[in-house]
This record gives sequence, structure tokens and C-alpha cells, in this order.
Amino acid sequence: MFGVADVVARVSDAAFGRPLVTNVLRGHVVEAIVALALEPEWRWCAADYASWDFEHDAGVRLEVRQSALRQSWVQSSTSVSRPAFDIRARTGRTEAGQWIAEPGRAANLYLFCYHDRTDDDADHRDPRQWSFFIVPAASLPDAGTIGLASLRRYAAGVPITALRAAMNDAVNALTSAG
Repeated sequence: MFGVADVVARVSDAAFGRPLVTNVLRGHVVEAIVALALEPEWRWCAADYASWDFEHDAGVRLEVRQSALRQSWVQSSTSVSRPAFDIRARTGRTEAGQWIAEPGRAANLYLFCYHDRTDDDADHRDPRQWSFFIVPAASLPDAGTIGLASLRRYAAGVPITALRAAMNDAVNALTSAG
């Protein structure tokens, strides 16, 4: 007989046992990369219908958004999707299991994760293949989405090796201003 551990192992191998270029699991993969880079000061609190993805010891809330050029349904490394990130303000948020009907963005910071590799070595599991853009929620435009060119007007991308320091700077800027 087999048990839960066997099922988890089989699913994990099927999903992550080869290079990943699919959007089905990309959000979880990116959040795991961010968690590994930022813990323990940041707590990964994302779950179904969570209003933000991470919370800092200082109370700063972080929303993670991701986009990638190469998708599994695109068979050619020269045919890519246009990067766009959802930044739409919501009608409310959930806190401690309660719905709060307060329109806006629940997070204080947004972390935009961008994967630009389109060659055969593209692998969303590889932290070194991502760029990270940190933007205070209050600085974002009143729009539903933001493209890469617009995003670059708000922040420069940093590699995974600089993410922790850049996030510390962003938290310090927010907490010293407020």
C-alpha cells in the first residue's frame, strides 16, 4: 500500500523533476524562491485567497507578482509572451479570516519577479534566472496591470543575490517614513 508521502513524491517528481516553463506552478515556485531568500525576517503567509504573500517582522506586507517570457505552450524560443503584472486594487481584503470591505491594495510593497530566459536552458526553478523589482504599493499607478517597460520606471531589477539587501532597504524606507 502507498501513503501520502508516496503521492507527494510522485507529484513532486512529475511537476519539478525537469526544467519548468509553465505558469501552472510558477507562482508557487517564485514564492518558494522568495521565501528562501528572505526568511526568517519575512514569513510566507500566502494561501488560497490570502490578501498578501509575505509579512515582515516589522509588519510590512508584501505582494509577489510574476511573469515569464517563455511559456510551456510556446514551442519556439523566439515566440514569447508579453510580460504583464496584475496590480489592480481590490474591493477589500481578508484579515484573520474576516472580510474587510476596504478598497485598495492590502500590501505595502510589491515584488515583481521576471523571468526573461527563452532558450532551451530556461527553467523557472532556477533562482539565478529571475530578476526582482521592488515597488512601494503607494507608488504604483492606478491601473489593472503594469508592463515591464513601465515597471522599469519605478525600480531597477536586482538578481537573487541582491534581493535580501534590496528588500531590507525597502522595509527601512517604509518604516522610517511612517
